[in-house]
Amino acid sequence: MRVFVTGASGFIGSAVIPELIGAGHEVIGLARSDASAVALAAAGAEVHRGDLEDLDSLRTGAAASDGVIHLAFIHDFSQYQNAARTDLRAIETLGAALEGSERPLVIASGTIGLAGGRVATERDTPDPRSVAAPRSAAAQATLSLASRGVRSSVLRLPPTVHGEGDHAFIATLINIARDKGVSGYVGDGANRWCAVHRRDAAQLFRLALEKAPAGSVLHGIAEEGVPIRTVAELIGRHLDLPVVSVSPEDADRHFGWLGAFLSADVPTSSALTRELLGWQPTHPGLIDDLEQGHYFRTGESSR
Repeated sequence: MRVFVTGASGFIGSAVIPELIGAGHEVIGLARSDASAVALAAAGAEVHRGDLEDLDSLRTGAAASDGVIHLAFIHDFSQYQNAARTDLRAIETLGAALEGSERPLVIASGTIGLAGGRVATERDTPDPRSVAAPRSAAAQATLSLASRGVRSSVLRLPPTVHGEGDHAFIATLINIARDKGVSGYVGDGANRWCAVHRRDAAQLFRLALEKAPAGSVLHGIAEEGVPIRTVAELIGRHLDLPVVSVSPEDADRHFGWLGAFLSADVPTSSALTRELLGWQPTHPGLIDDLEQGHYFRTGESSR
């Protein structure tokens, strides 16, 4: 297949490209900068210039493909509503270009916002009151494309997609610990985050592209739930810092934008996805990955 990938030079996208090429697919990667274009070309992808706000570029890229994997998202959590609206417009544009063709469209979504306090499954729907609710409209728009001749699927990822080069939630938590001089967690720290290694996630995106039925909700979850206190204790040990509890009332002050997410209890199952697509994660879990030390190299977690 000739696959158009947005976010192709990002942390997950840079793992998806070799996964696709290794399986015999061609990749067209969306590049918004010269640096991204160079990285994509070096990885063996065809470069397609544009960004999420350039709808003509998205339309052209999708129309010239046999399928689309949409990974790009503007990760400015201070402007989360605007980022979610941009994402929705991009998905609507990609979907319109594929309409009536039965070609696949796989988008990345998230598990934050699913039912808290119990193990969520692919059958659960997001809580409209959750911090992640603004992004739910994009997932619903994607699923609705199944009735319009698009083999659409939503692949929900955990808060922690980890691996070397990660600069998202876990790397931010490490940077906050360095800045504050303590490694913190919210409340008793018993709340759990599900997790997946980026290379396992990349394999699942390929499987979804190749064979997920139209209208599928998939979970890219390797570990159902890792207690945040366990993560904070490991960070404290590696940085030689005290480990402290931060009250829920002080979470936003201490953790900044991450505070809204850090107290979420989102244990999540991927049993239905594994049965449907035969996906079996094989790469290190979150704690084992952290123990390897690459998150704590100077500059690694501040990328």
